[in-house]
Parts: sequence; C-alpha cells; structure tokens
Amino acid sequence: MTREAITSLQNPQIKRLVRLRNRRDREAEGVMLIEGARELSRALGGGVRLRELFVCPELYSPEAQEVAPTLPAGTLLSRAAFEKVSGRENPDGLLGVADLPVLALPDPPEGALVVVLHGLEKPGNVGAILRTADAAGAHAVLVLGRGADPYGPNVIRASQGSVFSVPTAALPEAEAMAWLAQHGFQTVACTPDAPRDYWAAPLTGRTALLLGTEHAGLPAEWRSTDQSVKIPMHGQADSLNVATAAALVLYEAVRQRRELT
Repeated sequence: MTREAITSLQNPQIKRLVRLRNRRDREAEGVMLIEGARELSRALGGGVRLRELFVCPELYSPEAQEVAPTLPAGTLLSRAAFEKVSGRENPDGLLGVADLPVLALPDPPEGALVVVLHGLEKPGNVGAILRTADAAGAHAVLVLGRGADPYGPNVIRASQGSVFSVPTAALPEAEAMAWLAQHGFQTVACTPDAPRDYWAAPLTGRTALLLGTEHAGLPAEWRSTDQSVKIPMHGQADSLNVATAAALVLYEAVRQRRELT
C-alpha cells in the first residue's frame, strides 16, 4: 500500500518541524533535529533514541539511499515540504527528531584528554572542534556558557555527527570546574598572552584544554589554571580561528602521548 506524502506547507507537522529549528522550542520539547544520512547513522550508532523520521526519497543522495533501508519507517514528505523544514541548501531527504541525550560524564581514564569550550557562539566552530576532538581521541568535550547549542542542527551538521561519537555535555561552569577538580585534571588555558608556546608545555596525563571566544577569550576565573599556552603569531593577525587553535593544541597533546608509548 502506497503511503500518502504530506504536501501542505500548512500541515501541523511541517509547522512544528520549522519551529524546532529554534533552540527554545527544541529545549521545551527536549528534542534535537538530526538531518542527513551520515549524521543519522552516527547518532543511532551512538545510542540516540529516534522519536520520528521524515523522508523524501525524491531527494535521496547516494549515501541516503544506502542508509534509508537501515532506518525505521518514516513519514513521507513532498519535495516542497521537506525543503521547507530542512536547514540545508541541498537536503538529502532524511530528517529525524530524537530525544536530547542525558549525558553523565564518565570516570576518565588516567590519560584522559578533555576539551572545554567557553561561550563559543558559532556553530561551525563548535562542530569543527568536535570533529577534531573525535579524530584526536579526546575523551569528552564540555560546552560552557550560553553559546552555540552543542546539539543544535547546525553544530550536528558541522561536526558531521561527531557530537555523537565523543561524549559532549553542556554544563554550568561550577559543575564543570568541580568535575575537573574531582578527577585531578591539569587545566591548560589557551590564550594569546600566555608565557609559553603550546609545544613547550607538558600535555600528558589528565589534561583539560580550555578555549574561549576569539574576541573575548577566556574569563578570568578560567585563566587561573595550572598553566597557560599560546600559539605564536608572526604576521599581522593577532588571533587564529578557535577551531584551528584547538586542532593545533589537541594534536600536540596526541604527539606528546605517543612519545610516551
């Protein structure tokens, strides 16, 4: 039996999906939007519980064609309806609504490497850092302040689903500080006015790398750390993109850890 597709842009389900692009509406429902074949695959592989799935086979990319048979049956949308609810210029026809994860931070291993992001507002930067943290084998990413929603659709997209591969938690600052102290992390503030280059600092053992916004940096309470490091700047630019800075320091930590093995 052929399923009937939703075609009306005034359909209540379409209107709701459009509203869920707003953070306040997602938080009110306790859900997140996951769009794209790769992102949905990584979310389900990471244990995310999918509430609803909306599909438009007319828009399927080759990757979506492979992934779609592994997903539960979804609500059919017309091309116009799917493009209305999509946040992408070239959607691939797969969009899920899932429960927000309730993450209990794990007890970290002895050599745990954690990234702490304070107040970052651009979803692209947060997503890129999540991808790098995943690739570098970081054990967790802590997101502090009312910046970008780590489970917002734009961060999920920019991370290519890596937000579901590395434990990611949005925490109050006091809770994050307490968790780091409880588990004996050395805290390393990444700031342009630090006295030491990042490759000269010991980044082994339980280490938390702290990064703030490009315009304001870290607040004072997060600069009072075990050590601070800088990335030398030799041109006219006085700062690097925060995602680039995170990648440099993360992989320096990886390099130092490999030298110990």
